[in-house]
Amino acid sequence: MAKSRRARGGPESVLETVDGGLAELRPDRDRPRGWTLLLDGAPQSHVDLDDPAYLDFSYQRRLGHVADLAGPPGKPLRVVHLGGGALTLARYVAATRPRSTQQVVEIDTPLVQLVRQKLPLDGGWRIRVRGGDARAGLAKIPDGWADLIIADVFGGARTPAHLTSTEFLTEIHRALRPGGFYAANLADGPPLRFLRGQIATARTVFPELCLTADPAVLRGKRFGNAVLLAADGELPVAELTRRAATDPQAGRVEHGRALLDFTGGAAAVTDATALASPAPPAETFG
Repeated sequence: MAKSRRARGGPESVLETVDGGLAELRPDRDRPRGWTLLLDGAPQSHVDLDDPAYLDFSYQRRLGHVADLAGPPGKPLRVVHLGGGALTLARYVAATRPRSTQQVVEIDTPLVQLVRQKLPLDGGWRIRVRGGDARAGLAKIPDGWADLIIADVFGGARTPAHLTSTEFLTEIHRALRPGGFYAANLADGPPLRFLRGQIATARTVFPELCLTADPAVLRGKRFGNAVLLAADGELPVAELTRRAATDPQAGRVEHGRALLDFTGGAAAVTDATALASPAPPAETFG
């Protein structure tokens, strides 16, 4: 049963134990119907029920840029979300691209129930939420169905190992239409071994890649998020670079030779060698 904790002068926080730990929906003091989802104290996502096109977290804005550029403005898309959280990106696509058809795969069913109860979806949105493992859910997507696949899966603040391999990315490629985009939220810190390995792995499946993140993360100065974008065809690198540079948390985009140099000869990951992403340092969310 969900428990509530009242913030001074505002709505109540909601706390509930879910499969992934202690979930908290914390009200946003600056936005009347804004909420932040935390799991075991770590911020996961933010939702504004009055403005689903508002993206508070920088990594979600970077994923939003990808969604904006995955087709002509306003055109409906077919989108697969691996990892649901508070369904922030699904809400964003539904608001900015009406009539889009979206499938969300989220393993934490109690979390989905909490989010849908406390942060309900618009009844007119074409969003289907399916419980289960992300890779198993991906296997049910028809060949070439998706215009965009977004992977944002964390268990205990780490991306599970079986969602980091060449075999996994081959399944992603199968489910994408020709020219479709794959975007992944990846978290790493110095010496960036996981991030470099993920770029090398994606390169074995997709010919075009770019990476966008805070420059301090790319320099290995701190732990943080990076968004990897991959496709068979040309990527909108110039526009992504412009958007990253003008973001409230300015980012940098690596592409081509610079991205290859950044990868530094890292080896591709297979199911046999895959490891979960590193756990964030204790002070990350302090």
